[in-house]
Amino acid sequence: MRIGIYGGSFNPVHNGHIHLAGTAIEELGLYRLYLVPSRISPHKSSSEYVAPEDRLTMLRLACKGSRYRDILRVSDFELKTDRISYTIYTVEEFRRRFPKEELVLLIGSDMLLSFDKWHRYEDILREVTLAAFSREEGDLEELEKKADELRRFGRVILSKADPVVVSSTEIRKKIAKNENYSCYLDKNVVQYIRSGNLYADEKADKEAES
Repeated sequence: MRIGIYGGSFNPVHNGHIHLAGTAIEELGLYRLYLVPSRISPHKSSSEYVAPEDRLTMLRLACKGSRYRDILRVSDFELKTDRISYTIYTVEEFRRRFPKEELVLLIGSDMLLSFDKWHRYEDILREVTLAAFSREEGDLEELEKKADELRRFGRVILSKADPVVVSSTEIRKKIAKNENYSCYLDKNVVQYIRSGNLYADEKADKEAES
């Protein structure tokens, strides 16, 4: 069986994330797909993260609203540790859980282009099949070149599915500007953000600057 691993800050989880998850389930025939929110990302500043518990809850709400809810799972593995959320640690944990299954690590195209800079990336490729999904139009030629470079270390799959271009950063900006953002998120995630007044600090920072 193929077990998928999809990590990220998910700050907040949006329709692009869920679309990618669904595409991977369909294209790769995943038996389970674990979404793993990071605590301290090595690739992004954590200064704008909302509480880990909030990101975990939003992920669970988004998965519950998905047609693939029976396949999707949310893992708090990275949130339970204070160390930097290097992917190799998560891969090693899932290898312990599923010693005989094929593990498939899902990443966006921006991550593929810098994958050879990741901590212990060669070890990652020895343990998983790497599956990359385009996050913007017109980047397939560049992605194919990078995928070929990485294939000497392990198996790399490049999806040609059309991307859904959505940015968590842009969503947070819309929240700060009191602009409508509901079309980018699951309706229950929207309700959760509003009820908890999440990302209010960013709004306050914008007001302080004006």
